[in-house]
Amino acid sequence: MNTAEAKRVLETALLCAHEALTVNDLRKLFTVTEGEEPALEADTIKEILAELQQDWAERGIELVLLSTGWRFQSRADMKVFLDRLNPEKPPKYTRATLETLAIIAYRQPVTRGDIEEIRGVAVNSQTIKLLEDRGWVDAIGHRDVPGRPELLATTKQFLDDLGLSSLEDLPPLQQVGQEHMPGGHDNAAQMMEHNLQASLEQASIDFPLEDSEQPTESLAVTVAQADAEQSPSEPNDDNSTTP
Repeated sequence: MNTAEAKRVLETALLCAHEALTVNDLRKLFTVTEGEEPALEADTIKEILAELQQDWAERGIELVLLSTGWRFQSRADMKVFLDRLNPEKPPKYTRATLETLAIIAYRQPVTRGDIEEIRGVAVNSQTIKLLEDRGWVDAIGHRDVPGRPELLATTKQFLDDLGLSSLEDLPPLQQVGQEHMPGGHDNAAQMMEHNLQASLEQASIDFPLEDSEQPTESLAVTVAQADAEQSPSEPNDDNSTTP
């Protein structure tokens, strides 16, 4: 099989797939049987995938590499048009949910106690359950302290839904709490969820900030000192997306 035909096969498989496909998955398309050409090597498939990315560079659909593999998806600037086919609004998430998700995403692995310390308010159990049911958050272990609280981290599904290949693709967490920043502490208190909001919007996921619950000043103070006061690394398993 020549490269042009192999590209056609890969393109078709990716367009018809219901989920992201790894290079190993794609190699199965060229499994060696009697009388056939040898299977394509992984490096060859990666080169063809790079060519496909270039082929679709100017179109409304793009080929992207996610945490679980390769897939075609619509570009973010197509959302306004695609929404016209389905004008029904998607389920809305509250600010408290978004804020909790942002803390887990940027400070994982964390316990509920960590989240409460950062936010300055108690964490509603239903908020954690909502994120777990959505497949975005999971418990990856327990902290070795009295009570052994669960350590929470984001999942590969979280990355896939945001169209990211790793947590490093999240918007960088900016320094907050500085005197010269507009809005002072109020602005700092919203910085974590603001960064995550940017990725959610890029992924065409609606996360409005419409919860009446507001973060307290302790969020601003804690986030401002977070990078300088990183806690020792916590254990996590292979299913975690923690960098």
